Amino acid sequence: MSRTRVKQRARVGIARLRSLIVGLLSLVTAATATACTTDDDQPGIVVTTNILGDVTREIVGAEADVTVLMKPNADPHSFGLSAVQAAELEQADLVVYNGLGLEENVLRHVDAAHESGVATFAAGEAADPLTFHTADDGGPEGEEGQPDPHFWTDPDRVRKATGLIADQVIEHVDGVDADTIRGNADRYADELTDLTAWMEKSFDRIPEGKRALVTNHHVFGYLADRFGFRVIGAVIPSGTTLASPSSSDLRSLTEAMGRADVRTVFADSSQPKRLAEVLRTEMGGQVRVIELYSESLTAKGEGADTYLRMMRANTTAMVDGLTGA
Repeated sequence: MSRTRVKQRARVGIARLRSLIVGLLSLVTAATATACTTDDDQPGIVVTTNILGDVTREIVGAEADVTVLMKPNADPHSFGLSAVQAAELEQADLVVYNGLGLEENVLRHVDAAHESGVATFAAGEAADPLTFHTADDGGPEGEEGQPDPHFWTDPDRVRKATGLIADQVIEHVDGVDADTIRGNADRYADELTDLTAWMEKSFDRIPEGKRALVTNHHVFGYLADRFGFRVIGAVIPSGTTLASPSSSDLRSLTEAMGRADVRTVFADSSQPKRLAEVLRTEMGGQVRVIELYSESLTAKGEGADTYLRMMRANTTAMVDGLTGA
């Protein structure tokens, strides 16, 4: 082969290599630009608690990104935000939060986002909230007259919140398909209707005289109101886990449990059972302590990783605990 032919082939090879490199660089640049465009264009919704996060994802589907701030098995009263999460709040198209004082360490960040122009929606405040009452009024001891934030223990109120969240998404999040959002919300509302019917049928197994609840703290007021339970009291006589019981509180509760002939305490699975165990000691070991998933979803596959599974697990545990099953 002549030296000229070798040089020609070398030049062709170099030209092809250059073309290949330019092509690869173009693909990388295009992919990067597409990714940036997708991130910028995809609307974002930030939700504070994982229970509301699950509900919101059912409504939104693939129409927008939904970021949930509260990790599985966390306590909504005490969880806090990182600097990155706080920044996400202020960059969201919509923030959905519980309100009524539940997310005690997060609400100031929600307020800051609202003041900066972000649309915010307090689901608990829009779900016909109940207030705490004293035991003399037949309800739980606690912050007399203060709103109870635990509205999700009543699936009917969650169904109402579902429609309201859908309204907020359609109004404030650009680019979503309203018909898809409505369809998702209607489908989920039907599932919540089925849940309510199933809970009613399940609770019918509990005799009227045994429909009495004692919990770690006051979290089931809405469930009690909806399904006909009496709330005898709580180890922590408050709507927040951040409070602490006094010796007189424990004494009053054990006396109330004795009068009502209640021997079952339902303890939040995301909290240590130390306080409930104190009651067991106070009452001579004649108390059953049963875990419920009351304020947080679990990680995937741990028994309560969606709102619907959490409510079904809690209903089954309550029925078993109060019927001696």
